[in-house]
Amino acid sequence: MSANMAGLIGIMILLVFILARMNIGISMGLVGFLGFAYVAGFTPALGVLKTVPYTTFSEHGLSVIPLFLLMGAFAFHSGMSEDLFDAVYKWLGHFRGGVAMATIVACACFAAISGSSLATAATLGAIALPEMKKYKYDDGLATGAVAAGGSVGILIPPSVILIIYGIITEQSIGKLFLAGFIPGIMEAVFYIFTIGYLTYFKPEHGPRGPKTTFKEKLKSLKKAWEVFFLFFLVIGGIYKGIFTPTEAAGVGAFGTFFFSLVKGKMTWKNLKESLSSTVETTGMLFLVILGAMIFGYFLSVTRLPMEFASTVAGLPVNRYVVLGFILLIVLFLGCVMDSMAIVLLTIPVFYPLILKLNFDPIWFGILVVRVTEMGLITPPVGLNVFIIKGISGVPIGTIFRGVIPHLIADFIQVLVLIMFPQIVLWLPSLMD
Repeated sequence: MSANMAGLIGIMILLVFILARMNIGISMGLVGFLGFAYVAGFTPALGVLKTVPYTTFSEHGLSVIPLFLLMGAFAFHSGMSEDLFDAVYKWLGHFRGGVAMATIVACACFAAISGSSLATAATLGAIALPEMKKYKYDDGLATGAVAAGGSVGILIPPSVILIIYGIITEQSIGKLFLAGFIPGIMEAVFYIFTIGYLTYFKPEHGPRGPKTTFKEKLKSLKKAWEVFFLFFLVIGGIYKGIFTPTEAAGVGAFGTFFFSLVKGKMTWKNLKESLSSTVETTGMLFLVILGAMIFGYFLSVTRLPMEFASTVAGLPVNRYVVLGFILLIVLFLGCVMDSMAIVLLTIPVFYPLILKLNFDPIWFGILVVRVTEMGLITPPVGLNVFIIKGISGVPIGTIFRGVIPHLIADFIQVLVLIMFPQIVLWLPSLMD
């Protein structure tokens, strides 16, 4: 059997393991080790197993992951989400669909300090859904808005997925964070316009909330200023070159802890839960990263990604046709597996091809993450949808009906980002 064929069989076996719900880190590590042993020999494979854990986890840049996770955990337990939703609700609640619009904005803002789509959906869903039920919102509109709004967390920095992409492709995490900022804001704006469009034709689906005075609006911002301060401190520090991404993560985690302490929210119980959840999530992610590295060594020795890149790049088709094909594969995978698995599985194969086709790797990274985001609300998996179902008790079919208009908005935004790459690349270019 040729090395290329061994690589293809390895990928197929890995897909079977993942679809069988086997741990993705263990799956990638096992297939990578056995595949490397088959192609290069058992002794070299043991050498990879011996050196990769040390070389991977001695990398200083990886410390950014637990620090941003800790920042999100502190924010979750600090009560910032309630203050944030209340502030946005005061400004938008009186519009048609205003509570749903406020949920989208609150999700985007909370995502900026939590870095997790699932945490954002769960946290804001628990706050916003009872409010929308109070005003007799349509179940599909309400749950669809929360599920879609939660997905913004994967793109707006800090984003764990962008960190993983940066590590795999050796791209600047700071530039990736800045690149995701404008598309993340665009995504929230597209969702708000979608809600406005839906409630324009069916106003009974999203009744207006009570109006508030301008004084009340300004007063509400005083309770939520910590979120905006922390976001601009972290991202502004990276942009101005004051902090590296790792230093910014440390500053953000300390700032979130400090505000939680000052507000009296950081009890010993909350501190213990924050540290425990951070350790558990970090351990899971590091196992996945280790497995991906071992699997990457296997693919490299088979030369499958390079052969694939040369073959596809030589096809007599426009390079944007190839890009569209790649994004469709990512979208399809998003229907059956989580975003972390998609990035770790596809990037080692597609990244050499993207470079061969002269696409910007930062721009491509944002596109991939943006499309994997869509998988969080796409049938039949849609992890955000299942989280909202658990919170609301609304039938899964009703929630998927509610997210379809937002998926249409997603497709439109992806086309805009492809047509106008400077939307993604403008902010990172200012760092050069």
